[in-house]
Amino acid sequence: MDVQTPAHDATREEDRLLDTQRAFDSVAADYDGPRGNNELIQRMRLSLWETVLDKVPTGGSLLDLGCGTGLDAIELARCGYQVTATDWSPQMVGRTRSRAAMAGLESHVTATHLGIHQLDRLQGAFDGIYSNFGPLNCVPDLPAVAAECARLLRPGGHLVFSVIGRICPWEVAHYALRGRFKRAAVRARRGATAVGMNRHTIWTYYYLPREFYRAFAGHFTLEGYRALSLFLPPPYLVEHYRRHPRRSEWLGRLDDRLGALPLLRDMGDHFLIVMRRC
Repeated sequence: MDVQTPAHDATREEDRLLDTQRAFDSVAADYDGPRGNNELIQRMRLSLWETVLDKVPTGGSLLDLGCGTGLDAIELARCGYQVTATDWSPQMVGRTRSRAAMAGLESHVTATHLGIHQLDRLQGAFDGIYSNFGPLNCVPDLPAVAAECARLLRPGGHLVFSVIGRICPWEVAHYALRGRFKRAAVRARRGATAVGMNRHTIWTYYYLPREFYRAFAGHFTLEGYRALSLFLPPPYLVEHYRRHPRRSEWLGRLDDRLGALPLLRDMGDHFLIVMRRC
């Protein structure tokens, strides 16, 4: 019988992290296009921006976990924040640095090649920490991340995270109607789940909001959470959104009005969760 040792588990986690890094490196060059920034993604992105602006005083310092190509970091720098942008993908970090230089914001955005699982290497004190579109779903040890966030965040500071949810009705219906039942149920799996992207693998952990918060509860108070893209389709179904603009506008209003209600807030492509350091 194959006995799994701690060393074996650590090696497997390292391999999975490298798989995920290679996947995002492979798409960094065009991630600002439809793959990473279509209309539905922009709509969710705006929700995080508005929440950060509401929770963190303008002029404060922000830590971006999984910055991607820097769209969030640059926008928030324009709003007056000092942003430390980190990502596990060196190609994404390079794109962020280029974007900051083109925007003339190099003095407001510091881009660093650092995985979320490596936060113990980071020093500083931040007024807010945010993460958009699921980088935290790729971290194998979420409680360790919570402890590091508590160390790095000033008392009273806020976490604003957009996390890939476990229950996405659109996704279940989309794949089940096509007979792809295994794909429809992928978010129900526990532990690291292989998700393909650009002929690479992203190792992903899916969460209900209460499951996610459990890792942070020892250090942070939950202020609230809401569904993102519940009534609207997930971003990879953006063509449906484009084909039915009037219906999509109506569904977007439902997302805005009802996405924070009990039960409904536990579903959606992503959820936006806000926590305050105790």
